[in-house]
Amino acid sequence: MSKSKIFLYFCFSFVAGVFLSSLTKISLPIIMGLFISGIILISALWEYKRAAAFGFCLIFLVFGIWRYQSVENQMNNSKLLRYNEKEVVLAGFISDNPDIKEKSANFIFKTGQNEKILVTASKYPEYNYGDKLEIKGKLTEPPIFEVFNYQDYLRKERIYFVMNWPEIKRLEGNRGNLLFRTIFSFKKRFEKTAQRFIPPPQEGILEALVFGNENNIPKALKDKLNFTGTRHIAAVSGMNITIIASMILSLLLGLGFWRKQAFLISLFLIFLYILMIGSPASAVRAGIMAGLLMTAQYFGRMSTASRAVVFAATLMIFLNPFVLRYDVGFQLSFLAILGMVYFYPFFNGFLQFIPERFSARSAISMTLSAQIFTFPILLYNFGRISLISPFSNILIVPLLAPTTVLIFVFGLASIIFPFLGTVLSWPVWFLAAYIIAVVNLFSKVPFASLSFHLHWFWLAIFYLFLGYIAHHLGKKARLKFLSY
Repeated sequence: MSKSKIFLYFCFSFVAGVFLSSLTKISLPIIMGLFISGIILISALWEYKRAAAFGFCLIFLVFGIWRYQSVENQMNNSKLLRYNEKEVVLAGFISDNPDIKEKSANFIFKTGQNEKILVTASKYPEYNYGDKLEIKGKLTEPPIFEVFNYQDYLRKERIYFVMNWPEIKRLEGNRGNLLFRTIFSFKKRFEKTAQRFIPPPQEGILEALVFGNENNIPKALKDKLNFTGTRHIAAVSGMNITIIASMILSLLLGLGFWRKQAFLISLFLIFLYILMIGSPASAVRAGIMAGLLMTAQYFGRMSTASRAVVFAATLMIFLNPFVLRYDVGFQLSFLAILGMVYFYPFFNGFLQFIPERFSARSAISMTLSAQIFTFPILLYNFGRISLISPFSNILIVPLLAPTTVLIFVFGLASIIFPFLGTVLSWPVWFLAAYIIAVVNLFSKVPFASLSFHLHWFWLAIFYLFLGYIAHHLGKKARLKFLSY
């Protein structure tokens, strides 16, 4: 076995340890037994490389179990637990950009002990990132609903408590990081500018495309996005970031930039985009995976891209073990990138009849590749299959990159030169209206969406089958390469 393959097995072992520990509490005797078995295999059978490698895999498995349980113990030993279901007065600051709803505002409140609380407060007065506050209210654990475990959903962000409608006293403003204060201030101005020039529901699509913010999309339109399999356009995902960056790369190459220049500019734009939307953890994770895939494409080493993505995912899981099981966005980004690695060459060759103008063929190939790998996990989590998803995405995805770029140009120009807002809002409105028109059209197709529950057993079978196909396609690509 090569060193890179052995290292890949170590990553898988660590992830397996985290996953097993997330399912059930593993007792100390079992952990010690696994660890001692690994030590024995390494020390006694060092000359037998496979046995020694298996011993290291056992140790990494134990490391994954320990990592998950240590983070979970931090949660169980939170100093705030003693105040659960009690009224408490806390001092701290807003650690993220507030999420403004129609009648309320949600923000993450970080205490002096660096513990996070999700606060739901009145929309007015407005609170901003970095504001130092004193809050007084009832501290509770997040609820678990019949169809949705809100507690697990917040756990992935290390938020273990919520407080609804507290009394709030602002102690001090502008306490946060200067860079993020500037970014969030720009984001707020950008949103207000968009709301001034673009009417709903097009303005809601605009905010969703750029910031992943669905608050201003009507519920009826959200249901249609789900029905047509296009809800992903309203999320800052690894798939969307990769498609947009790759299309920008193709555009720059078409404009005459050298490949190295186009690649570096594309990576910089990914970084700038994530920074401008406030660097949420989900976008950072998606950006890292997308950047790794683009780097592999640039160096012509797609065979190593999957290993780089697995290593990046392992590192993210080490930093926050809860994302593996509880963060569907992380799962979708990871699987979408793997789908692009293994299935993109096949689809790009199969769809030769589609012209590459404006990167249309690349965008469609990437979308189909990502959707194949994310389909089972989407079905498992949301219980819905959109039979028309490939067709609706073919008409929408190729326009994501130019639409996103145009929206940013519109936002920046409108802020600096307000008189340009009216002129630039026309093409932005038209593209947003086109996306809505496509969604409305396909949502009228009868029996285009099916709903049923997928058991975890069939989920595993699905991915074993996809893994076999991916292995076969990768082997076929390597043989084709060696034949030249």
